[in-house]
Amino acid sequence: MTTARVAYTAPRTLELRNDTPAAPPPSGHVTIEVAYTGICGTDLHIYHGAMDARVDPPQVIGHEMSGRVAATAPDVTGWEAGDHVTVMPLVPCGECPACRSGHRHICHRLVFLGIDATGSLQSRWTVPAHTLVRLPDDLPLDHAALAEPTAVAVHDVRRAELREGEKTLIVGGGPIGLLIALVARRGGAELLLVEPDPYRRATAESLGLATLDPTAADVVQAVTDWTGGAGADVAFEVSGAAAGVTTAVDALATRGRLVQVAIHPEPREISLHRFFWRELTLLGARLYGRDDFEAAVGLIAEGHIPAATLISRIEPLDRAASAFQALEGGGVMKVLIDCRSGAEADTR
Repeated sequence: MTTARVAYTAPRTLELRNDTPAAPPPSGHVTIEVAYTGICGTDLHIYHGAMDARVDPPQVIGHEMSGRVAATAPDVTGWEAGDHVTVMPLVPCGECPACRSGHRHICHRLVFLGIDATGSLQSRWTVPAHTLVRLPDDLPLDHAALAEPTAVAVHDVRRAELREGEKTLIVGGGPIGLLIALVARRGGAELLLVEPDPYRRATAESLGLATLDPTAADVVQAVTDWTGGAGADVAFEVSGAAAGVTTAVDALATRGRLVQVAIHPEPREISLHRFFWRELTLLGARLYGRDDFEAAVGLIAEGHIPAATLISRIEPLDRAASAFQALEGGGVMKVLIDCRSGAEADTR
């Protein structure tokens, strides 16, 4: 039996391969039969060739996933074949200053599975046992593939120290922005989501969220009116655009908190005078801890994350390239790849 896998080989090039013999997991590891892998903005950056400094082609990518345990190394305890799992794809060094201070998720030498090492876009994936997160047996595995991005949102909201009733602005209504809104609403925040794309706004509105089109309205004035002249208590910047940063900063109330979620690969101008004048706070929010991941699984299992609404499309493993093209083309929220299709094709 071999493992079917999709490898990133060059910018905008993915290859389906079925030439890797399945091997027993080494010490401390578990092999998973991957059910679904979600693709995200980071995966798109890899696909476009923007992360070749970290990704070593040909490499299997992907890190938003769900599946079942297939095999465990003899020294692994607590896991059995058939267990439903997802993976927290972080392998910290355990020795750097960040790890020693308890911040292992932002380890100075962090290995991120699916970027710095082999990922989940394959029928069988072998990972360190410590990365496994248990899933309820009755949680649909396609829904469970949203655990990783939901964990990002949980961590972001916790970083904000969001309090019930706080006026909260979310700049950017893609999957992470929408998940932040859902988690924040669960915590009692009053929300306004800013997003120019009509499909994303419509999806948010279908879930009962208030939205604003920044191409048709003055966002700062709208927030001023919404808050009675005070400004937003918290703003999450999830757009990744320079204009999004400016909007988030300008819309904040005195002593408001800006939570920087989006990755900005280039330096951005920011109004330090505004930070000085209103005594604003800037908080970085990167990745997640195990408690965030477990909370995310609970939110999905309890129905607080409407996974069926957020999953726009599912493609088989041999159509992975089509899935990436759909995501970059817009008009979708989350796109999943059914990795079981490769395994089934291999055994027919």
